[in-house]
Amino acid sequence: MSLSELASEMEATMIGGEAQFAHLSTDTRTLQAGDAYLALKGEHFDGHAFVAAAEQAGASALIVEREQQTTRPQLLVPDTHVALGDIARLNRQRSSATVLALTGSQGKTTVKEMTYSILADKAETLATIANLNNTIGVPLTLLRIEPQHTFAVIEMGANKAREIAFSVSVTQPDVALITNANAAHVEGFGSLQGIVEAKGEILDALSADGVAVLNADDPNVAQWQARASQCRQLTFSARESGEADFSAKNIEVNSAGKVSFCLSCAHGEVDIQLPLLGKHNVSNAMAAATAAMAAGAGLENVKAGLEKVRAVSGRLNELAGLSGSVLIDDSYNASPASFFAAIDVLAQTAGQQILIVGDMKELGDESEESHRQVGRYAAKKNIDQLWVTGEFASTVATAFGNSAQVFQDKDQMLEAARDIAAEDVVFLVKGSRGSQMETIVSGLSAEGEG
Repeated sequence: MSLSELASEMEATMIGGEAQFAHLSTDTRTLQAGDAYLALKGEHFDGHAFVAAAEQAGASALIVEREQQTTRPQLLVPDTHVALGDIARLNRQRSSATVLALTGSQGKTTVKEMTYSILADKAETLATIANLNNTIGVPLTLLRIEPQHTFAVIEMGANKAREIAFSVSVTQPDVALITNANAAHVEGFGSLQGIVEAKGEILDALSADGVAVLNADDPNVAQWQARASQCRQLTFSARESGEADFSAKNIEVNSAGKVSFCLSCAHGEVDIQLPLLGKHNVSNAMAAATAAMAAGAGLENVKAGLEKVRAVSGRLNELAGLSGSVLIDDSYNASPASFFAAIDVLAQTAGQQILIVGDMKELGDESEESHRQVGRYAAKKNIDQLWVTGEFASTVATAFGNSAQVFQDKDQMLEAARDIAAEDVVFLVKGSRGSQMETIVSGLSAEGEG
């Protein structure tokens, strides 16, 4: 790209002459010589403070909101965040890749990895790295699209309304998928309906040639179908009795907690052996399969991709625990729905079941009742023991019953868990990211043993 090309496509003023660059960087720590440096501003940072570091690293040009004292060519823009999105959109428009965007309250990253695995079995595919799914991460991912990519899988998250609208406006997807909507991070959206509407923003950028992939099992599907009336729609279902374009049948969970099912659609049927824990992953797999086939994958790619996918770190990832125990790491994040799915997995395991619970965050006025629901559900599923710490520990414990144990902090909890770790014990650790339950996982992992 060149500064003059960008200036012709966006509201910008060139200062100091022309510059060519192959890559754009927003981080001077990873900037390579020849990259253009874009100075992002946020609530707690200002990239303009690192212009000198960018120059020292060999930046070929600067994209800034205020003119800098420098010999480097500059592109002066009103808002560098908006400029980042504009540049990402240009790169996406230059690509011939089929672009798939996805969002949802639960399962986004797992579905992203499944979709990537399916499409990568067919052709060169790019996907969002880690959790770079916000209004900065999405443009940065789009900037990584290269000529060799046939497909791009873009994950989109949000903490409030209009964030997905921004991300999808720069992504301009060919296929858009919503996994589900429920009370996760409700605090930033005001209500469940606010979440439903925010997730639906991903549908607004679809053209008449686009495809909306929607969950027929979600009670909000009719709202999304109405919102996506301008384009083709495909539905998926993980219910044996579900009616959808892509449906699952013959669902079975083996003694190790792994799931098999038959995917049925107009293209035929295929048996899938998922190497992941939990029946809820059938819905994730159906979402990924439907979206990937809408993008151009075949049933053979679906089978190969799903059967070689691996658990994402912190998401029902089975690990070797201390003293021969089993450790199920689900510490990445938490909501009531994802807690229920995790409890279902633990309930199916053999051995002494210990559910280790940390707080769920960002639930607003629903926090108390949501934690109460987790305790009740664990009791309903006859989980052997529930250990809990955090602000809502007593709420969860009371709902579970007298056998629940409340710990003052994670250190005390970890010490107790290490004391009872044995071959017949299964630990499942879960909580929101803010609860930092990964410290429990690290302390119970056999990797640190001996």
